[in-house]
Amino acid sequence: METKEFVFKGTVLNGFLMLFVTLALVILSIVGIVYSIILLDSSDGAQGGWLLLGSIVLLIADIVAMCGFLMLEPNEAKVATWFGKYSGTFSATGFYWINPFYGTKKVSLRARNLDAEPIKVNDKTGNPVMIGLVLVWKLKDTYKALFEVDSQTMAANPNTVGSDTKGLMKALESFVRVQSDAALRQVAGQYAYDDEDSKSGEPTLRSSADEINQQLEEKLDERLALAGIEVVEARINYLAYAPEIAAVMLRRQQASAIITAREKIVEGAVSMVKMALDKLSNENIVDLDDDKKAAMVSNLLVVLCGDDSAQPVVNTGTLNH
Repeated sequence: METKEFVFKGTVLNGFLMLFVTLALVILSIVGIVYSIILLDSSDGAQGGWLLLGSIVLLIADIVAMCGFLMLEPNEAKVATWFGKYSGTFSATGFYWINPFYGTKKVSLRARNLDAEPIKVNDKTGNPVMIGLVLVWKLKDTYKALFEVDSQTMAANPNTVGSDTKGLMKALESFVRVQSDAALRQVAGQYAYDDEDSKSGEPTLRSSADEINQQLEEKLDERLALAGIEVVEARINYLAYAPEIAAVMLRRQQASAIITAREKIVEGAVSMVKMALDKLSNENIVDLDDDKKAAMVSNLLVVLCGDDSAQPVVNTGTLNH
């Protein structure tokens, strides 16, 4: 997306050099004021008056010049305006001096973390779910952050925006929180919580975390680009059914798990029964007619598929060899 941010091109001087100059001018102006007072008491009063006026003007100008100092740490920036007109963004680290008549607003370019509280949304199938996200973001475009979103009304204390970096970043964090909520609702509504029949193969909130997180990042980038904010990382960190249906869904999952387990047990039992009958027949251990085979299959299935241990009953009848 097109940006209107550009580097500050005004006069920038070394802060330590200007500090020495301003201190020297302060001393010079004070000396001039003292000397002019001495002259006023002497016969040369007119010269003393002009010297006093010049020294006072110099002192006032020096005090104004002292307002032009700025110091920036890594990943900080100053947005400069010239009587309301945007004049560029200054982000060089160090101690500098610029024209004190430039208005400056300090912003932070460091990464910030947002741990959003879980919200209730309806998934694709209409089931209410609780879903939350964690977001890492940072300011990328200072022009958009300050002049294309109304940070004043979003701030808890509007008077601090512009003079306090914390106040501005809190206002932007409020914007990020609202847009994150909207993006999360949009993405969650496109997917089902879980694949109920396990046959459709469609991505779900629970099974396709990477795809969901990628789409969530894309939606957040679209929404937050207006404020010049870059999404570093976004991922779902909480996912569960809403409390009103959690118990029902838990029983459904338990029933599904029991059915799956029973299918495995029956499949294994049938395989073992078949193996036993084949082995008895191939090795000529015993010759069973159809009735005895049916009875044996029934007994073996009861033993292998039952939840409780079987109580053996010794059959003393005769077998045909």
